Order: sequence, then structure tokens, then C-alpha cells
Amino acid sequence: MKPGFDPLPYAIPAFIALILIEMMWARRRRPAAYDPADMRTSLLMGLGSTVSGALTVGLIYAAATWLHQFRFLTIGSQWFVWLGLFLLDDFNYYWAHRTGHRVRWFWAAHVNHHSSQHYNLSTALRQSWTGPVALSFVFRIWPALIGFDPLMLATVGAFNTICQFWFHTEAIDRFPKWFEAVMNTPSHHRVHHATNPLYLDRNYAGVFIVWDRLFGTFQREADADDAAVGPIHYGIVRQLGTYDLLWVAFHEWIGIARDVWSAPWGSKLGYVWRAPGWSHDGSRDSSDSLRERWLALHEPAE
Repeated sequence: MKPGFDPLPYAIPAFIALILIEMMWARRRRPAAYDPADMRTSLLMGLGSTVSGALTVGLIYAAATWLHQFRFLTIGSQWFVWLGLFLLDDFNYYWAHRTGHRVRWFWAAHVNHHSSQHYNLSTALRQSWTGPVALSFVFRIWPALIGFDPLMLATVGAFNTICQFWFHTEAIDRFPKWFEAVMNTPSHHRVHHATNPLYLDRNYAGVFIVWDRLFGTFQREADADDAAVGPIHYGIVRQLGTYDLLWVAFHEWIGIARDVWSAPWGSKLGYVWRAPGWSHDGSRDSSDSLRERWLALHEPAE
């Protein structure tokens, strides 16, 4: 495979076909899985993200190329190099994704993806318009400094995106334990998109769930009959309550601006760089506080 190969255009027909298949499944098995207005918003967010990416890809490539000139090594493109880079990129994705939930600046460029209260394959296309503005790409391009070709980084990043598409479904239950111990799956990713307190800010993995297991952020999906957890609810802690496209795309940036404007001087940066839900006076609930209160109520004392 040559550096710079872009697999995404070849995957789009498969994405469309799988969405249509899932819609037929949902019509018979789970009619509430799809809502026309929600799906339209997801598709338009995906279109806007594609445009945003096309407008900024040159700048991101230029940044990676600039780093590459200071590389420590010159690395080839043998098959094992591709495999190693894919693993490294997935590791980087985990930390980029985790930071995207734990730092409000990056959350503002990621919250769009979580804003749907439905969970289906079209949700995978609900992507940010402002990721390049937030500089989220810095987590993924630094291997150019080691010596990996920037075009190789672009290719493995695209494959990582494709591999995550199929996680966004309720049509698949669980895989064998040995598979779910290593790989990310729809079951693991449903947890990630859930607003149930037990599930908040868990399962950040891209392709390999091992990163969550290694770094203490893994949460198994509860059995359907677990009354303590209850059925999964999707979306964000403070649901948007609207399909307005511009509000979906920019609401968190607007929230940051409002909070910074009204906050005391010593707290302004906290509303940018601390966790979503943080407030200088403790008047808001963070995902951590919600999860901790739930665990205190439901987990048996040792």
C-alpha cells in the first residue's frame, strides 16, 4: 500500500448500504432507532465535517510535514511498519478522544458527535465542523517527528475512522468474550454514547479496547435485565432539545464564550481548559460527580 492512499471514498458506498440495511432492520425490530429529523441532522453534520476537513487538510499536512523535517529516524513503508503505525495511531486516538471528553476546549469540537439521542449507523456520520479549529489533530500527527511519513499518518487515520463506523448500532448484541477483551465493539461503544451515570466518560477506544482496560476507563455494558443500570439513554447530560443545525455545531463554543465572559477573572480559563461541567462555584454537575454518586448508591460496600 502506498503512503497517501485514501480509503474513505471507497468506504462511502458501504456506509450507505449498511445504513439502509440497518433501517430495514429497525423498521421491523426497533422503530424508534431512527428519527428522520435526527438522521437529517447527522447527515448534514457529516457533510459539513467533510467540507471542513477538505478546507483544512492542507494545513494539517503542512504541520505534519514541518515536524517530519526534524525526525529522529527515516522509517520505511514495509508491512510491519504499517501495522506498527496503525497500533500507535489507535493509541494516539485513545488519548485524543479521552482529552476530547475531559478538556472543555476539545469537548466543544467533539460534543456534536454525542448530541443525538438515537444510536444508529447514521450517528457515526455526525461529526464535528470545528476539530481543526480546536487543534485536535496535534494528537495524531506527532509520529511524524519520529520519522513516519505524514502521508502514512493520513492513511492509517482514515482506516481508523472506517473501522469505527460499524460500532454505532444496536443491531449487534455482543461478541465472544475473547474478542471483546481486545477489540472495540458495538456493545463497548454503546456505553461510550450513553448518559447513564455508570457509563459517563468511559470506553474511549478507537479500534482496540485494550487501551481502556490498561488505563482504567473501561466499563462493560450491563445485562439487559440489570434494573440498577436500566436501559441505555443516549445523548449528552444536558440534552439540546433541538435539531437546529447551527446550534448542534456550535452550542458548546457559545457556552464557553458565555461562561468566560461572566466568570470572575481568576476562573475564566477554567471554563476553557477544565472538564466539561466544571464551575468555579460548584453549581454544576460534572460527569465524575454524577458517576461517583451513582456508584455510592448502587455498588455494595466492601
